[in-house]
Amino acid sequence: MSILKKYARLLVDYCLEIKPGEKLYVRANTIAEPLVREVFRYATSQGAIVETDLSFQGKNRIFYEEVQNDEQLSHIPALLKKATEEYDAYLVIRAPFNLREDQNNDKSKERKRKEATKALHKTYFSRTATRELKRCLCQYPTIASAQEAGMSLEEYENFVFNACHLYADNPEAEWLKVRAHQQKIVDFLNTKSDIRYKCNGTDISFSVKDRIWINSDGQNNMPSGEVFTGPIENSVNGKVHFTYPSVFQGHEVEDIILNVENGEVKSWEAKKGKDLLDEIFKIDGSRFFGEVAIGTNYNIQRATKNILFDEKIGGTIHMAVGQSYIQTGGKNQSSIHWDMITDMKDGGEIYADGEKVYENGKFIIF
Repeated sequence: MSILKKYARLLVDYCLEIKPGEKLYVRANTIAEPLVREVFRYATSQGAIVETDLSFQGKNRIFYEEVQNDEQLSHIPALLKKATEEYDAYLVIRAPFNLREDQNNDKSKERKRKEATKALHKTYFSRTATRELKRCLCQYPTIASAQEAGMSLEEYENFVFNACHLYADNPEAEWLKVRAHQQKIVDFLNTKSDIRYKCNGTDISFSVKDRIWINSDGQNNMPSGEVFTGPIENSVNGKVHFTYPSVFQGHEVEDIILNVENGEVKSWEAKKGKDLLDEIFKIDGSRFFGEVAIGTNYNIQRATKNILFDEKIGGTIHMAVGQSYIQTGGKNQSSIHWDMITDMKDGGEIYADGEKVYENGKFIIF
């Protein structure tokens, strides 16, 4: 069986658990056509009703360059709206042509667009929180992503497929092993109230009392390998240094340092990209945290400036400013959700209710 057929089966059977008669919406770029074809073929063979939405190179950039009025900015694509509100499953296949093509978009137009899509955004988070809408985000290897990662296309394909356990005889069985291992972690953390992340440049604490830690086992993201929750919004205090670079809205940001008091980001620094932070922290809800998490996928051991992979790196933690995940009990609302990552493999520690439970990138309690 080809690697893309295995990928398609993993997405349809394991990630989305597609059943006969269910409606599946597949959103991708035309460059991902080979994987879209295999997903369409297999999901249809399983009795699903499949709709595909293939974008083209530069579509978003062209829109912001040419849009003339607020009516255009507020228009919601009909199929996207219907799928978000009514479909059973939603697959997003990331396959960028150019990771920088949106970095010079008109920010005022982007803000108006975010405001216009706020209600649909809320519906999406509400339905995916309960898996009323089964959602999965995955990656199709492209030259743009390979270049961003500092790899050849062949190296990047191997990286992506290995991170997803696609070289295993039975990828689904491998993800079931991940699920079982991570369930031990979340069961333990769900008995704790106070968490502290500590490493070079970072000493930050927060309460997770009565919040729910989630086992991210490859169903909502492929690949996955993390456990996460939402902190009590006003409980986050301290300083955090994010050591991995990230690309957000087409801009690269490096060495982010946030100073936090009673949940709110009070000041920020960055070696590169501070101007973007200045803009982001003007957005409602962006100065509070919607997520705290621990990466557990040890098949991923290098940063690629792709948050789908980087936040899962085994031996890291990440925190996201902005929108909370409803299923964790988080209450922060925002039009953004930006994950920022730091390495814990060199002296990093995590404390739960004062007990050291994690050291140098690994849990020490199991």
